[in-house]
Amino acid sequence: MEFSYDQTFVEESPEAYERLLLDALVGDASLFIRSDEVEQSWRVVDPIIEHWANDRSPIPTYEAASWGPTDADRLIGRNGRKWRNSI
Repeated sequence: MEFSYDQTFVEESPEAYERLLLDALVGDASLFIRSDEVEQSWRVVDPIIEHWANDRSPIPTYEAASWGPTDADRLIGRNGRKWRNSI
């Protein structure tokens, strides 16, 4: 599928923050989340941040263009599963 905004629409596309500011000025909240969504997100993320702050174990890393850390293989292998890697 090919799509070119410039060829499809006559007017110029606004910059990202331009769009957000304009939407805020006209009262269009469709691109913004509600405060209860923000609070729920922090209820999910806060325990993760707290765990990372208290657990000094290194976070598994891997080389770019590889299949990922070997710890991922061990994690999924505990249940007799394996990653389906394709070239």
